[in-house]
Amino acid sequence: MRMSVVAVAVLALGLTACGSGTDSGTGGGKDGTLVVGATAVPAGEVLTYVRDHLAADAGLKLEIKEFTDYVLPNTALQEGELDANLYQNQPYLDDFNKARGTDLVPVVKPYLPPMGVYSHKVEDVTQLADGATVAVPGDTTNEGRALKLLEAGGVIELKAGAGADASPADVTANPRHLKIRELEAAQLPRSLDDVDAAVINNNFAQDAGLSPAKDAILVESAKDNPYANLLAVRRGDEDDPRVKKLAELLVSPEVRTFIKDKYHGSVLPVTGG
Repeated sequence: MRMSVVAVAVLALGLTACGSGTDSGTGGGKDGTLVVGATAVPAGEVLTYVRDHLAADAGLKLEIKEFTDYVLPNTALQEGELDANLYQNQPYLDDFNKARGTDLVPVVKPYLPPMGVYSHKVEDVTQLADGATVAVPGDTTNEGRALKLLEAGGVIELKAGAGADASPADVTANPRHLKIRELEAAQLPRSLDDVDAAVINNNFAQDAGLSPAKDAILVESAKDNPYANLLAVRRGDEDDPRVKKLAELLVSPEVRTFIKDKYHGSVLPVTGG
């Protein structure tokens, strides 16, 4: 996830969903097919693996509809055009439900596209000099996530209870007197020559040829991470047998192995979902 609900609302007007199925306008397929919306990478790739290698043996018919933005998969789900979607994290879903009046709920969290700290000047966050400049995403959700990662690295402390919307005002300890520079998330990879370090979203890092596993000097852990991507459904559909089957497959050993082998640490399987 790289944008907040507010940031992408305008984009939704000009972007359309690209569906592979023909049963548009209804949730489940005519033969009980589970219709799942997803962005292409990694959600679409993970679902394609499940469809092509695991679904038949589990008695599940799966149809994947790919979307090119972050609003339409949720509105399509709420309106019944989809049975589920896979692409977002919990803070984004909470923000979306609040802003749009939707009632979508998580079922399982299979993987994390980890945020990382990158630098052309140091090899570890503990090497950041006094007064170093660290760039972070300027939008609310991603800035809070970036600050929490810096806290996990031991270079700052946030006030107790600081949540997903944490800001530099919530920094209570900054022993290295780091200067936090807020930038538009997409600009962060290009800022690396101008700052001492930058906290960069997974998708923008990979677009810039940066590998979280190889290049990040600090990277998020998948353990108990609220930013893991989740399978979402309309409230009340959590017990749909088809949804339960898909949820089980998404956290199966086979999918965990697929994620590890394909993404080499750029996407992390989440233990236990």
